[in-house]
Amino acid sequence: MTAAPTASTLTPRLTSLSHGGGCGCKIAPGVLAQILQSSGAAGVMPPELLVGIETADDAAVYQLNDSQALVATTDFFMPIVDDPYEFGRIAATNALSDVYAMGGRPIMALALVAMPVNQLPVDVIAAIIRGGQDVCRAAGIPIAGGHTIDSVEPIYGLVAMGLVHPDRVRRNAGARAGDLLVLAKPLGVGVYSAALKKEQLADAHYREMIASTTQLNTPGPLLADLPGVHAITDVTGFGLAGHGLEMARGAGLSVRIDWARVPLLPGVAELAAQGFVTGASGRNWAGYGADVALGAGLPATAQALASDPQTSGGLLVACAPDSVDEVLALFAREGFARAAVIGGVEAGPARLELR
Repeated sequence: MTAAPTASTLTPRLTSLSHGGGCGCKIAPGVLAQILQSSGAAGVMPPELLVGIETADDAAVYQLNDSQALVATTDFFMPIVDDPYEFGRIAATNALSDVYAMGGRPIMALALVAMPVNQLPVDVIAAIIRGGQDVCRAAGIPIAGGHTIDSVEPIYGLVAMGLVHPDRVRRNAGARAGDLLVLAKPLGVGVYSAALKKEQLADAHYREMIASTTQLNTPGPLLADLPGVHAITDVTGFGLAGHGLEMARGAGLSVRIDWARVPLLPGVAELAAQGFVTGASGRNWAGYGADVALGAGLPATAQALASDPQTSGGLLVACAPDSVDEVLALFAREGFARAAVIGGVEAGPARLELR
């Protein structure tokens, strides 16, 4: 078992300095909906704003001209691992994912850095920032600026910006009845993180966790070029069920997930059965479980895994049946070997069925 390496045995574990980690830090979906409803968060909605907050999409999209629209998003969180360099990589990969999920190509980022400077040595903080820089370098973009503050808990993330042709924007609300659903990455990051925090995660599973959470969702703009791809989102803090439900609500249709076809990271089912689940999983279910139908015969862990918060999770794609082979081949070429068809979209009330 491993707790993963830290920068120094004299410094505290990064995960010990925060009350939550990764996308599990998100405010629960039910609470977030109440906050946004009571705040009047929509504000001014100019016609150039192609995508705002109306369907809880992955990023805002603002049309610049006939051939370009700006994709803008931000994401940041507390440590999900103890290695500072890997924390930086994971946080940056996760932030860039929302640009890819809209069909965009990143062009630059700004760093958001909040650190307990009296508890973490400078070299640890520098390693976090270096991890983010290396991911942005791999994505072919600069970190062009940012902001830093002294904070009680360590927080790192990015403001990410990209470009997309206005006709290539892929929203989470574009699914059509008859579409099939393809999931690019296996689930279970939240379960791994729960085991890691208790120092019960095997070394091999830790390596799987790092590989999954630092894999950039680069297929996004390539998928947006395919006419048969109707909707894209990424599965992050609200889990597969939560983001699938957002897709259903945005389209006004029912989403079906066939649980036996959902890929899981190695050992995740066993860890979940042993009780390694996050508090965020329960908060997620409390926020949207009333709109999710659980079929008979599901494993006892299915609910917890469907609501498991995925830090830097995979793309969820709704596409026409005659495009699914092309979508799977594209994912395979880009290194997403476990991408799989996991369900479909049907006429009916805006809800999700897990069966």
